[in-house]
Amino acid sequence: MKVLIIGGGGREHAIAVSVIKSEKVDELYCAPGNAGIGRIARCVPIGVMEFDKIASFAKEKKIDLVIVAPDDPLVAGLTDVLEKEGLRVFGPRKNAAIIEGSKAFSKDLMKKYHIPTADYETFDSAEAACAYLERADFPIVLKADGLALGKGVLICGNLQEAKDAVKAIMLDKQFGSAGNRLVIEEFLTGREVSVLSFVDGKTIKTMTSAQDHKRAGDGDTGLNTGGMGTFSPSPFYTEEIDAFCRKYIYQPTVDAMAAEGREFKGVIFFGLMLTEKGPRVLEYNARFGDPETQVVLPRMKNDIIQVMEACIDGKLDEIDLAFEDNAAVCVVLASDGYPVKYEKGYVINGLEKFEGRDSYFCFHAGTKESEGGIVTNGGRVLGITAKGKDLKEARANAYAATQWVSFENKYMRHDIGKAIDDV
Repeated sequence: MKVLIIGGGGREHAIAVSVIKSEKVDELYCAPGNAGIGRIARCVPIGVMEFDKIASFAKEKKIDLVIVAPDDPLVAGLTDVLEKEGLRVFGPRKNAAIIEGSKAFSKDLMKKYHIPTADYETFDSAEAACAYLERADFPIVLKADGLALGKGVLICGNLQEAKDAVKAIMLDKQFGSAGNRLVIEEFLTGREVSVLSFVDGKTIKTMTSAQDHKRAGDGDTGLNTGGMGTFSPSPFYTEEIDAFCRKYIYQPTVDAMAAEGREFKGVIFFGLMLTEKGPRVLEYNARFGDPETQVVLPRMKNDIIQVMEACIDGKLDEIDLAFEDNAAVCVVLASDGYPVKYEKGYVINGLEKFEGRDSYFCFHAGTKESEGGIVTNGGRVLGITAKGKDLKEARANAYAATQWVSFENKYMRHDIGKAIDDV
C-alpha cells in the first residue's frame, strides 16, 4: 500500500512510526511532515488546508489510504473532498467532525442524549454572557466554541476575570472566529483522563487510557498549551469507571451521532473528568490527541492499518485491540516562552542517541531540516517518550532521555506524571 498522512506534528510522527511498521505498507508520504517524519517517510511541501493540492497529489501517486490527523482539515471537510475523488480516507467527514469543531454542538448533543457532562449555557453576544456571569458561581469555565489549537478554554476564579475573558474571546477575538460563540460551563473537579477510541460508525473500540498536562508550568501553572506531556495508562481509570463510561458515554456518543445523521468513522477522543459524582465528559476531539498519541500508539500491539481499514469498512467488530502490559511517559521539550513568544532556528543535538532503542522514542513536533542539521521550528519541539514496566519506571526513563537532547532555549515541565505518586 501507499499511505499519505496529513499533518506535521508529534502526533503525526507517532502515527507514522506505527504505520511504517505495518506489513501492508510499502510507501509512506506525509504532508507537510517534519524533520523526524522525513527520516521514515517522504515529506511533501503541501499544507494541511490545501485540499486541492492534497487531492491532486494523492491521485497522482495512486495513494491507497489517506490518514487525516489534525483537527482543522477534518472540521473543514478534507475527508469529504478526498472521498469525492475516489480516495480511501481515515478520518471523519465534516458533518461528524463538528463534534470537535463546535463545543456548543457537542454540549447540546450530550444534553439531548443524556450523556453525563457539566452544566452549561451558550452565548452569541458578550453582553448576554456577562449578564449570565453576574449570577454565576465561581470558579467557572469559558470555552471558545470553535477550534483554538487546544488553548480556547479559560478557567476564571472571579467575576472580573470572567468578564475580561469574555472580552478577550468574543470582542478582541483572541482565538479568531472560534470565539464568535461562547460556552460557559460549570467548573468540575477531579482527575482528568483521556481515552482515545476507534469508531466505524456503529462499533467503538477504546484504546488504553492516558493523562495530559495542559498547563505550561510545573504544578499546573501558567497558560494552557497544546499539551506538555502525558502518561499511559492512568491508574485512576479503574475497571469500574471503564464499565460506566462504556455504558453511559462511549457507545451512547457513537449512537447519538448516528441518530443525528452524522455517522462517525475515525477516532473519537474522550476528555473525561472523574468527579465525585462519576465520570463527566469535558470535551470530544475528532482525531488522535497530541501528545496522548505519543504514549498510546507505542503500546498498541495491533497493525494500525488493519484497524483503520476496519473503521472505514464498518468491520471494527472483527478487531480485538491489544496493548502491552506496561506503561509509557512522554515529556515535551518546548521552546522557552511557549505558548506566547519564542525563538526558532536553534540546532538540536543528540537525536542520534535514540536510534536502535526499542523502548525510547523521540517524536518530532516543531522541527525542520537546515544546512546546519535539524533545527527547532515551533513552540513544542520534541516529545520524548519512554516505556517502563510501570509508570514510575517509564517516568524515570523519559526524564533521563530528555537529557540526551539539547538545544538553545530548551524548556520542559519537571512534574509530568507526578500524579502517580499519589497512587
